[in-house]
Amino acid sequence: MLTSKEIRESFKEFFKEKGHLIVPSAPMVVKDDPTLRFTNAGMNQFKDIILGNRPAKSKRVADSQKCLRVSGKHNDLEEVGHDTYHHTMFEMLGNWSFGDYFKEEAITWAWEYLTKVVKIDPERLYATVFEGCKAENLERDNEAAAIWERYLPTDRIINGNLKDNFWEMGDTGPCGPSSEIHVDLRSNEERAAIPGRDLVNGSHPQVIEIWNLVFMQYNRMADGHLEELPAKVIDTGMGFERLCMALQGKTSNYDTDIFQPIIKSISEISGKNYGEDAQTDIAMRVIADHIRTISFSITDGQLPSNAKAGYVIRRILRRAVRYGYTFLGQKQAFMYKLVPTLIENMGDAYPELGQQRELVTKVIKEEEESFLRTLETGINLLNKVIATAKAEGKKEISGVEAFTLYDTFGFPIDLTQLILRENDLDVNMQQFDEEMLKQKTRARNAAAVENSDWTNIAEGESRFVGYDLAECDTTILRYRQTKQKNQTLYQIVLSETPFYAESGGQVGDTGVLICGDEKIEVIDTKKENNLPIHITKKLPSNPEAIFHAQVNIAKRKACAANHSCTHLLDQALREVLGTHVEQKGSLVTPEGIRFDFSHFQKLSNEEIVKVEKAVNARIRANIPLTEYRDIPIAEAQQLGAIALFGEKYGDRVRVIQFDKSIEFCGGIHANATGEIGMVKIISESSVAAGVRRIEAITGEALEENIIKMQDMMAEIKALFNNVPNLKATIVKAINENNELKKQVEEYSREKAVATKDKLLGEVKERKGIRVISAILPLPAATVKDIVFMLRSEMPDNLFCVIGSIQNDKPQLTISASGDLVEAGINAGKLVGQAAKEMQGGGGGQPHFATAGGKNIDGLKNAMNKVFELVEI
Repeated sequence: MLTSKEIRESFKEFFKEKGHLIVPSAPMVVKDDPTLRFTNAGMNQFKDIILGNRPAKSKRVADSQKCLRVSGKHNDLEEVGHDTYHHTMFEMLGNWSFGDYFKEEAITWAWEYLTKVVKIDPERLYATVFEGCKAENLERDNEAAAIWERYLPTDRIINGNLKDNFWEMGDTGPCGPSSEIHVDLRSNEERAAIPGRDLVNGSHPQVIEIWNLVFMQYNRMADGHLEELPAKVIDTGMGFERLCMALQGKTSNYDTDIFQPIIKSISEISGKNYGEDAQTDIAMRVIADHIRTISFSITDGQLPSNAKAGYVIRRILRRAVRYGYTFLGQKQAFMYKLVPTLIENMGDAYPELGQQRELVTKVIKEEEESFLRTLETGINLLNKVIATAKAEGKKEISGVEAFTLYDTFGFPIDLTQLILRENDLDVNMQQFDEEMLKQKTRARNAAAVENSDWTNIAEGESRFVGYDLAECDTTILRYRQTKQKNQTLYQIVLSETPFYAESGGQVGDTGVLICGDEKIEVIDTKKENNLPIHITKKLPSNPEAIFHAQVNIAKRKACAANHSCTHLLDQALREVLGTHVEQKGSLVTPEGIRFDFSHFQKLSNEEIVKVEKAVNARIRANIPLTEYRDIPIAEAQQLGAIALFGEKYGDRVRVIQFDKSIEFCGGIHANATGEIGMVKIISESSVAAGVRRIEAITGEALEENIIKMQDMMAEIKALFNNVPNLKATIVKAINENNELKKQVEEYSREKAVATKDKLLGEVKERKGIRVISAILPLPAATVKDIVFMLRSEMPDNLFCVIGSIQNDKPQLTISASGDLVEAGINAGKLVGQAAKEMQGGGGGQPHFATAGGKNIDGLKNAMNKVFELVEI
């Protein structure tokens, strides 16, 4: 039986022999494509080639690509673990042709690999072809069908509809018919009883698609019509996990050697055996799948967070923790213990996993512990909701309350339902679903982007000249209109551009396009599928004219200086803290620097000063920039250039050097370090487990900061009559203030005791209940102390209603002794109703509650309302 490692290598070797260039997997986390957060298909790293934005280095390519599907069109998350073949993270084996071979070779080689190389029984294979679509004016893919007829009987060649057998990149862009290969893994008896063709695309767990051959021959335009692509593309993708299942004689992906080592580790940790209980099995499958996704995402530079891609990873991690908590009894962090098993299993194919072992382990452990605390908080909140529901005789809780637990505290709805069932309660799921729909609608509306088709002015590729120039003459190649949040903008592609497109943490250039008297402001420059996009609020009156492109040079220089400073910071951090420091992200703007790096404890003040001094020394040395532009990656590695994890590098790269600081980098930099001026670290904080963040300012921003600090210091000195020793004077003032506070507190205590004694002498009896009622000119905290002193001295049969006024605002305090609470008096409910008399609100517990209001004149009415409600 072939191992998964052997299967992966056999695929690459087969296509290498067919003249394909074998390329490494791109990072699973996408950084320079605004349309994607994660690589969700093997073709993602080739989008710019397919779209014609850059030429292919090889017309034939093959690889094994790590992918993630959890949201949008390919949302598999909720199915993961419950069936045998869906995953969040998976590997896609693929081969591509960019304008070279087409259907003939794609189908022939797929058949050869499956039946001759890995020896799948041909009798178990089925193929689908596109049946055509009258509405799209598309005929059946008879060409593909004819090729398949050489290998399969016609009854095993199945027509598929537009949904299953016509692949599209998105709402617009390259698309075309596809041909899926399905395998029937059922027993011979089952196959004899029901033909496999009847189960193809029928969600049967043993009759599954393993390979999809996409024949891109059309381009979908914004108005929906199709145009022929000038250069046809083959894009195939085979599910690696499914292929291993088929070749290893299993009926579940999770029974293969890809997942079994992880599942065995989960079993050892939890003390539960896989295969004995359906719910336990689901939990183990969920965790085995999700640990891969989380670990690879962190390795590729995406940490769990509360925003965008980071939120997706946090959501996946919490789903796994919740399954372990609920079904495996894991009340402590445990998933981080699975990382060594994962590295042992996949580290050879993806060495970056082992290189990031410590970071991955620490991040996962901290995230687990954080969510377990959240779960505890959520359970406590839910218990209060349950207690209220039972006290009010309800059989279900509000879906709005359940959604608040889910949305605000991250408490899963199915865990809410489980706990409610244990308490003979239910949740109003209609209300919950309505709240969820509202949230999704808000998010969808906020993110919705409407793009028109590109209007082509001229043919050609966009060329970036910004490393050497800040302005140049240029023409428009194409443009389109885009709408988002009721704002209309325009995206322009130039033949030559000095504008740096946002990437590598550095924000995009701004500036103008000039033609005669007309100036078009470029408000930002982004990169989409490796194409520089210039964003404007309006189009030129004549898009076919020649323009002078001019970058905002002041902003450019500030950005360049700050970017160079991040390189010096990186070097200084490694010198001061150790070579374990690795960059984990950055943001470079004209205003300042944000730099994230791996380190496992807070920096001391002494370490921060050492880093600042090291950087500033290099700034004063005015080290000149040494640029290695477009050199082979092997040469860059020989120079000792530092590469970032999670970045995709080509065969040729750019390297930036300032003396001993040598890094792979495509950004804009200062000509010499002296242009930075000076650096000051203004904050140091934690981003995630094992990741710290430094924020710093340089140059003019630092100069302005120093001026503000000097002005503030002068103002503070003036407050203390410009004394020569300001520090000693401030310390003296603080000490004197603390002494006065103690005196005030002592006086307040004496005043409270005296007031308590006075109130004890004014106790009145109403209907057998001892009552204390008064309006006191004291702060709320003092009133509370008095009430609890009264309760201590008179613990039974005492009802207090105290009004107070502070800062022209009325306050109402109600207290009931324990026996009165047992008799039915509830201070929390009383105070809420009475507070309306003074235009306020409040609450509390049955024995003690407070409320504030706006109307002083209503305070007496509120107190009377209390007695009216208790009828005394």
